[in-house]
Amino acid sequence: MDIIKVKANSRTAAVAGAIAGVVREHNRAEVQAIGAGAINQAVKALVLARGYLAEDGIIVVCIPEFIDVDIEGKIRTAIRLTVEPR
Repeated sequence: MDIIKVKANSRTAAVAGAIAGVVREHNRAEVQAIGAGAINQAVKALVLARGYLAEDGIIVVCIPEFIDVDIEGKIRTAIRLTVEPR
């Protein structure tokens, strides 16, 4: 399962669709974002995805955590949102 990486300019609806699709297929999704703008888009997408999945009777929870990511030799702190059915 791939990690859904969100940028500050990511389309919220597209990310929400990806989250919902991955949860339906793999029973969980991992969303990663670095920076305030990206985290904002990820959280908005999560809210939309929750609605999409609720229409199918799938209630999800989100488990947030900090992770360290190596980007071109530099360690950055990212937020990982793990989305799973309740």
